[in-house]
Amino acid sequence: MSRQSWSHPAITRRTAVQAGAVGMLGLGMNHLAALRTTSATEVNPTSFGQAKSCIYIFLSGGLAQQDSFDLKPDAPDSVRGEFKPIATQTPGIEICEHLPMLAQRSDKWALVRSLTHPTNGHTLGHFYMLTGRSTPPAGFRGDRVPRPTDWPAITSVVGDAVPARNHNLPPAAVLPERLVHWSGGVIPGAYGGLMGRQRDPFFIEATNYGDPFWRGAYPEYTFHQLPKKDPTSDTPTVFQAPNLKLAAGMNSRRFGDRLGLLDTIDAQRRALEESAEVAQYDRQRQSAISLLSSQQIRDVLDVTNADRATQERYGANSFGWSLLMAYRMVKAGVNMVQVNLGNNEAWDTHGEAFWRLREKLLPPTDRALSALLDDLSQTGLLDSTLIVMGGEFGRTPKISLLADSYKEPGRDHWGAVQTLFFAGGGVKGGNVVGASDKIAAYPADSPQKPENMAATIYHALGIPPTAAWHDEVDRPHHIYHGQPITGLT
Repeated sequence: MSRQSWSHPAITRRTAVQAGAVGMLGLGMNHLAALRTTSATEVNPTSFGQAKSCIYIFLSGGLAQQDSFDLKPDAPDSVRGEFKPIATQTPGIEICEHLPMLAQRSDKWALVRSLTHPTNGHTLGHFYMLTGRSTPPAGFRGDRVPRPTDWPAITSVVGDAVPARNHNLPPAAVLPERLVHWSGGVIPGAYGGLMGRQRDPFFIEATNYGDPFWRGAYPEYTFHQLPKKDPTSDTPTVFQAPNLKLAAGMNSRRFGDRLGLLDTIDAQRRALEESAEVAQYDRQRQSAISLLSSQQIRDVLDVTNADRATQERYGANSFGWSLLMAYRMVKAGVNMVQVNLGNNEAWDTHGEAFWRLREKLLPPTDRALSALLDDLSQTGLLDSTLIVMGGEFGRTPKISLLADSYKEPGRDHWGAVQTLFFAGGGVKGGNVVGASDKIAAYPADSPQKPENMAATIYHALGIPPTAAWHDEVDRPHHIYHGQPITGLT
């Protein structure tokens, strides 16, 4: 198979900037007229996967497997925690009592209870699970600075390898925010890395937390990460997309020097169009920016104004809005959407774990994910949309108390095992692959690595195992670094 079947035309960073990369989603749309002549329904004719798109739900902070999808009711008190298992629609499969809606839909999803990798650190764990590579590249520092020597994100690989279905929308996107550490550092792994900045996914930034220690599905499920410290701002309430801003590294002086833009760009579509006129963009740039006012894009992103029934089904909160937006994006033709369900380390339950999971984290996830499954199923899109959900690691078997920071106990970081959630895209529902040991500490059967998870995504999307992407000097790089997980289909 020729390389041209598995890569998009590369555009340089300069071209992307000149094409108006300050548009919605950071979208640079050079050669717009040519793109529009291509069929919006183009698919790979030799695909051996069922999926046309993938939604990767990332639970930053690390979901406790023992308190969600891999409960151990016969383990000692210090391991099993407070939650009880409940039966699902599928005989023999039990999950947490605080996921009742998902339990009713077990015929639509499968679990992999044996994913493992070798780090307990947040930053490296994010990197492994966002890139699908469980070894760092040469020169990786782990200092919360994305670098051009990083492995590319799964979203970047898919965005480059899978033919676009709608050329007015990005092939791959991340929402509703970048993962930025509370210290201000940017979590690496979600970017183009060695593939180049032009292959970064597009970021839809719809949230504004103020105090970075706010957590949960605001506004109704918000909590403060450090209960023994006072918040520095009010609880967040506004979810708005797109939140238009200058791309990372592109300050107003640089744009002023290059394009004559205004010093600041208002976050509204109308102001963006006005800035295009002031800057006297060429016709292609004006055409790209005019797309921001298209009804299709407005419908995809304007989730907070969804009808009342939809809001009730998904939940009128940041988790529900995020998954509703993901649904609308894949329906509109986006190939890969990464949904960061909660801000950086929202699922980092070192303390007050059971209260936070029971009251703040599991209920909105249960509701929103169930609504997503329902909508995909009812519109006939579930078979062609793969859903994957996981975090950077699991949590320790042993419950502990960090008395200096928390009033109640929790679990620490644990890379040795976690549970992944799969649905759609050819996945056989009512299915469990692999197993952990008696205390959910290590894989006991069918251990899997991030490479296998990534390969499963690529396989489902029809990317051949021999496929490669090419860097800016035309060197080929393998896409697959593991085998797809057997037993899911």
